[in-house]
Amino acid sequence: MTTAPERTADLYPTRGTEEVLIERKDPVVWSSPGTEGPIAAGDLAGFERDGFLAIDQLITPDEVAVYHAELERLMGDPAMRENPRSIVEPRSQEIRSLFEVHKISEVFARLAADPRVVGRARQILGSDVYVHQSRINVKPGFGASGFYWHSDFETWHAEDGLPNMRTVSVSIALTKNHDTNGGLMIMPGSHKTFLGCAGATPKDNYKRSLQMQDAGIPSDGTLTSLASDHGIRLFTGEAGSATWFDCNAMHGSGDNITPYPRSNVFIVFNSVENTAVEPFAAPIRRPEYIGARDFTPVT
Repeated sequence: MTTAPERTADLYPTRGTEEVLIERKDPVVWSSPGTEGPIAAGDLAGFERDGFLAIDQLITPDEVAVYHAELERLMGDPAMRENPRSIVEPRSQEIRSLFEVHKISEVFARLAADPRVVGRARQILGSDVYVHQSRINVKPGFGASGFYWHSDFETWHAEDGLPNMRTVSVSIALTKNHDTNGGLMIMPGSHKTFLGCAGATPKDNYKRSLQMQDAGIPSDGTLTSLASDHGIRLFTGEAGSATWFDCNAMHGSGDNITPYPRSNVFIVFNSVENTAVEPFAAPIRRPEYIGARDFTPVT
């Protein structure tokens, strides 16, 4: 295991007295032009422009069945409910998210190391990568809560200490993502501007924010302006489809009040050249199962 440096320059100040908008100072695609990888040049250019890349089928139906069965096993394990990695739904008290699944499940560890997955992360980030965060999100029907608009990087910078925007996420659908059951929404192009949010980070903020966000929330006025500038794209797809998105893309998802459950696995890859330092705008680090401090490259 490698360890983090103590401090580095803060390029993206946030959690101050006022909101700030800062032009992105980092590349979106870090690999050199012409670098070989599973993403075609045109798709990589689209990722650079929009901040996301949708793939109709990343894994096969047979593989979906394996991963969905593992999700069901973990969610049905009474020990998991008592595990601090589990985040419960405020209303139903059912598990809504389970973190660090690549550490607690050999099945999901293999998914994180699958060349179709990690190969795309290396191509986008231009280096070896490690898993900064992994989780399964479950939105059962009839009232599962959504996730309010946010930039992941704002949180990872403020509370985990990631210095630069050199991090990418993939959301892999393990059930069909309809246009009605709380799917992922992204503002295309929003990743080019950093939104520093107003308000100090409470101690142990993660204990509440993973159920209901308070810190790191954009104002209604700024969200309206961003949506006017960029629009909103809703992602749908069959089980096995996937969406890659930049760490600074403004995104969120609505409640699921339909009868149709929505379950996805998220894997967040960070460059080994962008390892976490101390938090930039929080009194303490979040737990390692939320923001990794093991920077061992995925092999």
